[in-house]
Amino acid sequence: MTDKSMLVVSAHSADFVWRAGGAIALHRKNGYRVKVVCLSFGERGESAKLWRKGEMTLDTVKAARREEASRAADILGAEVEFFDLGDYPLRVSDEALLRLVDVYRDVQPAFVLSHSQQDPYNFDHPLAMHVAQEARIIAQAEGHNPGQKIVGAPPVYAFEPHQTEQCEWVPNTFLDITEVWEVKRRAIECMAGQEHLWEYYTRVALQRGVQAKRNIGITAKRDIQYAEGYMRLTPAVVGDLA
Repeated sequence: MTDKSMLVVSAHSADFVWRAGGAIALHRKNGYRVKVVCLSFGERGESAKLWRKGEMTLDTVKAARREEASRAADILGAEVEFFDLGDYPLRVSDEALLRLVDVYRDVQPAFVLSHSQQDPYNFDHPLAMHVAQEARIIAQAEGHNPGQKIVGAPPVYAFEPHQTEQCEWVPNTFLDITEVWEVKRRAIECMAGQEHLWEYYTRVALQRGVQAKRNIGITAKRDIQYAEGYMRLTPAVVGDLA
């Protein structure tokens, strides 16, 4: 067991499952406390299948999305908090920003996962990363709510966007999630409102698994079948470059 923790800032209520479900399940298995913040439910722009059923309202779609994300988080072993800020467009007030700062100080994450810094197909995603980084900086400030425990400098990773090239996202870190893949797949299958993405993100995990294996050498005995790609945005400070 460990006393370490991690934080995931997700623009919509399904993003953390597709893009970081393996990291969540793996680190929870290793004893981490895992906290997920969903800034919105993705009720307007991420729930086409639900809207096509007819006679839907924002509240009923939100309820369905909350239920899906809660079940997925339970499977992955994560705590999940819904800010319910709305989507398409997502807007983050100072009040919501400072609420996220409070989460940082409570969780004291060893690292943070959020979206790519650019995404011409979905402006909610880079906004979520911007807010995640801004809240991290405020949480480090001694003068913000003096007396609270500040956070250190947790590394920030951008998880994989849907259109990598257009988002200028280049993976520089691969996480082997083979041992928890079945857990992630079960969480993926909770997201009934976006069933069309189930097989897509299975293929992504297989592709990243091949790339991860290549980057440890094809003669290595470690068998990597599934992986997640991340783009580390903060420098790594090391004592050895091996």
